[in-house]
Amino acid sequence: MMRALLTELEIQGDYLKGAAIETIYFGGGTPSLLTVAELNQVFVKIHALHSVLPNAEITLEANPDDLTLEKLRDLRQYTPVNRLSIGVQSFDDADLKWMNRAHQAKESHQCLETALATGFKDLTIDLIYGAPTTSDVQWAENLRLAVEYDIPHLSCYCLTVEEGTALHRFVEKGKTAPVEEEKAIRQFEYLLDATAAQGYEQYEISNFARAGRYARHNSNYWRGKPYLGIGPSAHSYNGVSRQWNIANNSLYIKDLSEKKLPFEREVLTDQQRYNEYVMTALRTSWGVETARLQGFGRGAVAHFEGSVQPFLRAGTVEQQPDGYRLTRAGKFLADGIAAELFM
Repeated sequence: MMRALLTELEIQGDYLKGAAIETIYFGGGTPSLLTVAELNQVFVKIHALHSVLPNAEITLEANPDDLTLEKLRDLRQYTPVNRLSIGVQSFDDADLKWMNRAHQAKESHQCLETALATGFKDLTIDLIYGAPTTSDVQWAENLRLAVEYDIPHLSCYCLTVEEGTALHRFVEKGKTAPVEEEKAIRQFEYLLDATAAQGYEQYEISNFARAGRYARHNSNYWRGKPYLGIGPSAHSYNGVSRQWNIANNSLYIKDLSEKKLPFEREVLTDQQRYNEYVMTALRTSWGVETARLQGFGRGAVAHFEGSVQPFLRAGTVEQQPDGYRLTRAGKFLADGIAAELFM
């Protein structure tokens, strides 16, 4: 796998057309299983092929049970990783068991304490609300603990039941309770109030940060900047087309051993680019910018401004000097509103 990753980096060396690298993100699966030596092989290759900004944001995703004291010390001392994204999900064992997580709450506490003690200050944690086992009291406690640890960035997601998943089958068979929409809305409302009271800014539907601590990687994605994805299932975007690698590890390795890129590509139409922009921008605090809509072909601005009128009247979207954004009432309805604004 390491040979394949390094080979793909070489083959895709000109994908970003010489643009300086602002962020590097090790995500998907469990990249924290890579050794320090393996991580550094990737960094050496990236620096050989690209210009990386001195202050680049370099994030590693990890589960709490993967980040031992030794691992954290090695990451801090011997790699350029300067940000950790930790999949805490909940500080309650009942929640974690229901979510089928491998770690326990005590490991989350230990992980965060150790990460802070070893010098990692740029942390983000994932938290999930709306699960059948997550009471309002526990959700409040999860947020209280995040604040107590002074985590500068939170990603808080509502539990969703995707078709084809084990959870979906369990719900269908009555083996587990379905998601209660009223509870999910209630916990989302509490999330907005609790984070605002503690000085967090909700700069995207699911993301909250202290002032100046927005995730640069995520923000670049929402703003439509080009990016290169390496590895099985990785996606890349250059502003004109999107491509995605095959998911199968064995086939990915086989193709790269033969110097073949294992991806499919789609050249995006103005309509597709418009829809993607509306879908992502509407979720952010800066919203949909009218000037950006002009770049998606004739009629794009007129279509948006006509389609948005019912939501302006309903109070779920508000007009700004340079565009439109969701109101508090519209934030829980973001996906549905975006779909109605598509071309």
